[in-house]
Parts: sequence; structure tokens; C-alpha cells
Amino acid sequence: MSEPLYDVIVIGGGPAGLTAAQYCARAKLKTIVIDKSPSAGALAYASTIENYPGLEKPISGRELLNRFRNQAINFGAEYVESKVIGVSLKDDIKEVFTMDKNYRAKALIIATGAMGRKPTIKGEAEFLGKGVSYCAVCDAAFYKGKKVAVLGDSEEALKEAIYLTKFADEVYLISPTKKLKTEVEESDLKIKNLNFLLGKTTTSIEGTETVEKIKLRDDTGKESYLELSGVFVYLSGSKPITDFLQGSLELSDNDCIKVNKMMESNISGVFAAGDVTCTEVRQVVVAAAKGCIAALSAEKYLFSRKRIKYDWHK
Repeated sequence: MSEPLYDVIVIGGGPAGLTAAQYCARAKLKTIVIDKSPSAGALAYASTIENYPGLEKPISGRELLNRFRNQAINFGAEYVESKVIGVSLKDDIKEVFTMDKNYRAKALIIATGAMGRKPTIKGEAEFLGKGVSYCAVCDAAFYKGKKVAVLGDSEEALKEAIYLTKFADEVYLISPTKKLKTEVEESDLKIKNLNFLLGKTTTSIEGTETVEKIKLRDDTGKESYLELSGVFVYLSGSKPITDFLQGSLELSDNDCIKVNKMMESNISGVFAAGDVTCTEVRQVVVAAAKGCIAALSAEKYLFSRKRIKYDWHK
């Protein structure tokens, strides 16, 4: 059975991506959002939002994000939680590859945000592919029966650590903060081979041919070593998340997706919106506006319109 053909695939479930999905779905376009985690983006981490237009009282970033998501779904958009690992943009039908399945669409909107990072830990770049990984789902099987660490304090880091417990003998979730940015369920605490090391910073990744150990430092400055075979890095930065594109789109020197004022990339049928385009002002309202423009441009492209259609209300 062949995979369904969507009108629009939206990669990213932040304010730009969900606004784009809302506008696409409301325009009766068959739309799907592929989001690596419903609470992994910059907005989800915000404790209080009070300046978004229409809010009568402050709410958390996660609650506002939930409203974005529910509105898009209520208009008919599909939503799946999965990590995108690659794309194919050379043909009229665009393909998006995840670890679970592949998706096909006539148009693609990329709204993956800018919480990626360049290697900053000593040894991280040196051992990439030799014990350092950014994808537990991709590489977990290589560490069956071994000891690994996950670096990060987000929900994504916790989920990946739990996934790794199915393969590795011992999994250490190492957080630079003393409290994770997500709730830990009682059932998670009962996983025998999952260990939490909170308030510890990884200062170096060391080994010979492959990773053999990491150096840790606590908030008092005390250092220690942990011997292991793999390090999965889920620390956040401010770099646009474009690694899954693998050079298929034109990027700026800062790895931002280059778009024109209508959010069109250098490939026909591919659009981008939000922080992944390195907009100068990083605000929720700006990301949402860019997502709206991308959706309107996608609809115009799909129907070969000369002008953008602004409203579908009857």
C-alpha cells in the first residue's frame, strides 16, 4: 500500500509551523505536521507569556503552544511526533524521511526553529560518529550491552534516555541543571538501568579511536570521570536546525535557510518560516506571522494562483 500524498508537510511544531498548518488546513489542504517533540522548542521552555496579542492574562509557553496545536488539529491538520532525519527535494513531489516512515507532499514548509548547536564540548566534534551521536533512535542498536550517557535537561533528552535503556546496560542522563525542564514520571524513576546525574557539566569527551570516558564537573568545581562507550548530546543552542537538509537547500553563512519576503526558498514548492530563517526579531508573534505567510505562499503555489488568497471563510 503506497503512502498517502499530502498537499503540505510542515516540519516543526513551534508557533511558525503550527500557524502554517492552521492556515493550510483551513484552506482545505491535506496537511500534516511532523514534530520531534511537543515540548522541545523555545516557546515550550518559556515560563510566562503575556505579550502575545489576544491574551487577557499571562500563560505558560507550553499552554500557548498547546493552543496553537489544538487549533491546527481542529482545522483538520494531522500531527505526528517523529524526528526527521532527511529529505528529498529534487522532484515535484517532496519526500520527508523519519525513523518511523516516509512522507510525501506537493509542498513543504520547514519551521524547525533555532535551538541547534555547534559542537562545544572538548572532543565532541572529534568523536562524532565514533561514540558521539545526536540521534538515539538512529544509533541505539550500536550500544547494546554497553554504557552510555545522554547530555541534556529537556523532555527530548529524557525520552531518548528512556529509549536507550532498551539497548544499553546502563544509561546516564546528565544535566547541567539540578532540575530537568520536564516532569519525570514515577515509572521513569523505576527503570533500573536509568541513572540521573543532575547539576553536572560535561567538560570533555575522551578516548583513543572511540569514546572511552567523559569528564564531569559539579557546581563546586569538583571533577570526576565516567567510563562509557557512547555520548548522546541533547543540549540546546541558538543555531538553526537544518542538519537534516544535508545541503539540499541554499543556506546563509550562519546556516539559516535563505528565503524571500514570501518565505520561498531557492527550490520551488519549498518554504521556510520562523527562527530557522534567522529572523532578526525572535518573538512568538513574528514566528506566527512568518508561518502564516509561508502557508499562503504554499497555497498560491499549489493552485498556480497569480495572487495570494487571504480568506476561506464562508
